[in-house]
Amino acid sequence: MSVEKELRGVSGWTMVGALLAYGVFILWELFHLARESNPVPVLACVALLALGASCLAGFAVVNPNEARLVTQFGVYKGTLRQPGFWWVSPLTTRRRLSLRIRNFESGKLKVNDRDANPIEIAAVVVWRLVDTFEAAFNVDDYENFMHVQTEAALRNLATSYPYDAHEDQGVSLRLSAGEVAERLRSEIQERLAKAGIEVIEARISHLAYAPEIAGVMLRRQQATAVIAARQKIVEGAVGMVEMALAELGRKGVVSLDEERKAAMVSNLMVVLCSDRAVEPVVNAGSLYQ
Repeated sequence: MSVEKELRGVSGWTMVGALLAYGVFILWELFHLARESNPVPVLACVALLALGASCLAGFAVVNPNEARLVTQFGVYKGTLRQPGFWWVSPLTTRRRLSLRIRNFESGKLKVNDRDANPIEIAAVVVWRLVDTFEAAFNVDDYENFMHVQTEAALRNLATSYPYDAHEDQGVSLRLSAGEVAERLRSEIQERLAKAGIEVIEARISHLAYAPEIAGVMLRRQQATAVIAARQKIVEGAVGMVEMALAELGRKGVVSLDEERKAAMVSNLMVVLCSDRAVEPVVNAGSLYQ
């Protein structure tokens, strides 16, 4: 047996009625046998009464989203999953296991990303128990096993991706949250399958550069943002200059030679790309003075 099997117990209320009837019958017999001088039947009834009392140890209550793993003398008998009041052999041991959905948040791990930058990373894992046999017998402590394997998978994930993507289509820990979360969930599930655990969701809950390089990386991100913004500004300015020259030529507002066009382009680019407000200079004379 290497997988879980469901065990059907006897209804607890049925056994309560049977044991009560059994106890009443034995007491009634004792009452009549106590008048006789022969102690053997009395001792037999006492032994039967003790046997009936020992059956009380076989009662078990199974709550919703809970299971009772039943073993007898080292042999796995099955798992009680149906909620209710049940009775099984009193010679068995019954281990209570929760089937509820649970959360686990790892501690902040300090690792190197794919680019060898030290980062801090943590994750939240939503999980539940689905196979009680594997959880009880394949690993020593399934909760501790889940914690250790989650942190191992998180470390491996952090070394597989860069913190930030320096390419347009690159996958990174910071910008590709959905893809990274699915990769993390799959890797944790692969590690925990042998422990009877299902990983419902896994997501990064904390991600930051390590303190010793956080300042440098912040300046790098700011410089990258400035460069990207400048590129957009220049692209827009070139388009506006082209449109202005084309409209002036089409409507015949003014006729400019190549030298004057170059001067106009230079002035427009300065106006459109400058960080500060430009002060206009009004030419009151001829256009060519």
